[in-house]
Amino acid sequence: MFNFIKKRASSKSESPQQQAARDSAVDQVLLNYHLSNSSLATMVTGLERDGDELTLDLRLPQDSDPETIQQELGNLLHPHGIRVIHMNVRLPAPAKGAGSSLPKAMPKTTNAMEKQAKPSANTNSSNQSEPPITKAAPTQASLTAHPRIRHIIVVASGKGGVGKSTTTVNIALALQKSGNRVGVLDADIYGPSMPTMLGVDKVKPELENEQFVPIEAHGLAMLSIGSLLDSDNTPVAWRGPKATGALMQLYNQTNWPQLDYLVIDMPPGTGDIQLTLAQRIPVTGAVIVTTPQHIALLDAQKGIEMFNKTNIPVLGVVENMALHTCSNCNHTEAIFGTGGGEKIAEQYHVPLLGQLPLASGIRAQVDKGEPSVLADDEFAPYYLSIAKNIEANINKFAKPVDDKRIF
Repeated sequence: MFNFIKKRASSKSESPQQQAARDSAVDQVLLNYHLSNSSLATMVTGLERDGDELTLDLRLPQDSDPETIQQELGNLLHPHGIRVIHMNVRLPAPAKGAGSSLPKAMPKTTNAMEKQAKPSANTNSSNQSEPPITKAAPTQASLTAHPRIRHIIVVASGKGGVGKSTTTVNIALALQKSGNRVGVLDADIYGPSMPTMLGVDKVKPELENEQFVPIEAHGLAMLSIGSLLDSDNTPVAWRGPKATGALMQLYNQTNWPQLDYLVIDMPPGTGDIQLTLAQRIPVTGAVIVTTPQHIALLDAQKGIEMFNKTNIPVLGVVENMALHTCSNCNHTEAIFGTGGGEKIAEQYHVPLLGQLPLASGIRAQVDKGEPSVLADDEFAPYYLSIAKNIEANINKFAKPVDDKRIF
């Protein structure tokens, strides 16, 4: 399987076997190295490897000694070909009067096999009592738009089981049917479903110049972690840093064609993957999928609040499973309640993009890899209307594109 520790351009050459061996060694050492009865792997917030150099972003306990940790990790990883370890350390602010117990300041870059760093002559008790300086997380305003992608739309929900992925794939196809060039990125790392829904679950992406070539699926440029797994029942049992690294690699190391829209299918919730995306991918706007059910609305509110706090515009709300019509007697019933989508849209002053029925036909079409818009069935007009509503307002949220950017 493809290595998901982020690779950077390097003059060092590694065979796939060497890559896999070193990556496995790094994972094992981090899992087995313990601080305060916790594995160091649980304290990793970012990880990159470039040949024999390893960069770690760490959130360490207050009583940690970063220099000792770096030296010990160097000793453990040196036999596996890791020569240099860079550590970006964040420590919690000390309690009042606890300045004297702080560990020494962490050098920005140190060869893993170097001896103990010399203490700074300027170190004093007042400096030691101050919390460490940490780099502020990137914001949406500071991110550069992708040179080949006009709009990036994320489709999200606060909880699972509301039909988010089905809505995503049909919205993407509806935008394409309106004459746009559209791509789909499946960011649901733990439960990827786009390959099955688009009928390309047996297709593997090609590699060209160390970049993925998106899979062509009914005219969409699609990529998913599910396309890289050995089989449909292979679990993705990764901790947060590795999962977020996988998302960024799927986005950055893919040779996306010129696209009007890249639609990203998000995992449910408001965790690591959502925050990484908000800080590192230039998003035009978010579409929130919910059902009218009270519990689903509570979680959808959390999703909207997260996007508001990360300065990602909410393009609108899609209310799924709004009404069910009995196939025998044609009786229509609001199984999950009524008015939920309208209520949350009004509360946050965003459009209600559309309401979708609870229908077995929609489910049946995605199960066989031919979503409703592709099949042009009786439910396709709902999704075409949602796509039209998205396009009506999206230009005011568009990010400026630097067409001269090369990467």
